[in-house]
Amino acid sequence: MGKALIIGCGGVASVAIHKCCQNSEVFEEICIASRTKSKCDALKNELEGKTKTKISTAQVDANSVEQLVNLINDFKPDVVLNLALPYQDLTIMDACLATKTHYIDTANYEPEDTAKFEYKWQWAYREKFKEAGITALLGSGFDPGVTGVFSAYALKHEFDEINYIDILDCNGGDHGYPFATNFNPEINIREVSAKGSYWEDGHWVETEPMEIKREYNFDGVGMKDMYLLHHEEIESLALNIPGIKRIRFFMTFGQSYLTHLKCLENVGMTSIEPIMYEGKEIVPLQFLKAVLPDPASLGPRTVGKTNIGCIFQGKKDGKDKTYYLYNICDHQECYKEVGSQAISYTTGVPAMIGAMLVMNGTWQKPGVYNIEEFDPDPFMDALNKWGLPWIESHNPVLVD
Repeated sequence: MGKALIIGCGGVASVAIHKCCQNSEVFEEICIASRTKSKCDALKNELEGKTKTKISTAQVDANSVEQLVNLINDFKPDVVLNLALPYQDLTIMDACLATKTHYIDTANYEPEDTAKFEYKWQWAYREKFKEAGITALLGSGFDPGVTGVFSAYALKHEFDEINYIDILDCNGGDHGYPFATNFNPEINIREVSAKGSYWEDGHWVETEPMEIKREYNFDGVGMKDMYLLHHEEIESLALNIPGIKRIRFFMTFGQSYLTHLKCLENVGMTSIEPIMYEGKEIVPLQFLKAVLPDPASLGPRTVGKTNIGCIFQGKKDGKDKTYYLYNICDHQECYKEVGSQAISYTTGVPAMIGAMLVMNGTWQKPGVYNIEEFDPDPFMDALNKWGLPWIESHNPVLVD
């Protein structure tokens, strides 16, 4: 069927690559490229012989458009799947434009010097991608990603209009460390220590970090504390879901995590402002990342489940209606299957599915699109097939 260039070789990329190799009818050939080629080679060695997919590797600096263009011209992929850092989205989009290659990512761009993630930078590419005749699919992870597909599916099949969406992201996993982050510590801590915000009546309402707390009883996990955060899919769903009045995003955190984070914040370790140390400039948060456990190492020791989904309230045939779509994922099952915990798994599987749907032509239209702008049905079918089956409830407990 086709060739995919996968940029990045972290936890999420590893899952996506495993999944591409399980799906070798579509992904006949992949090239894994990263700044550290040895990581790509190790993954290639692990997978070769277990898949029909032909695997090659390459070294690339994803900050360099020139290096990326050369690599794309050498390998000639049908799609580029960007699983590098969010700071590198724009250089990879530039390279895709220059070579007229379809683009897929899982997280929106954020400049390295300000912890501000929003879609305006990538949306600015709409006309250019349209003119080039290529598709950019933004946010094909879980949240953003599956949460957008869930929203499109709910609108298509369950509602005439959706007025309220609450996105709930629960990780009931336990890795046994007093403090560790489940994905890139830099991105994770930036996200959590930023101000929260939600969309209501056509504008953003800003909150203090962790100011709004609710408890929710999650299927498969149990009662958990969750906190309102800003999250990027709110921005695109607010535009793309007609009739919307409010969208909120909640994520669960345990008390130990929050206590450690507060302490690290208080002493300046989560700062992204460079400081001088022994004559060298260092960023405290990047130094903290170096001393924390590598998220990729948590897989073998993490037990428990994740539960991520969306609660919808809206109207059908003039009547009020509620509906809840969610997925439960087991950390240990994920580790057995692909050698990583559920956080990487829930992002890596949808990344493969998005790349597949663009590559096989199901989701191709020139321009830059968020995931909820495409027909959700093929994606929903693929979730059931590739390891993230969804559950629906027509009578969910609502978040007040």
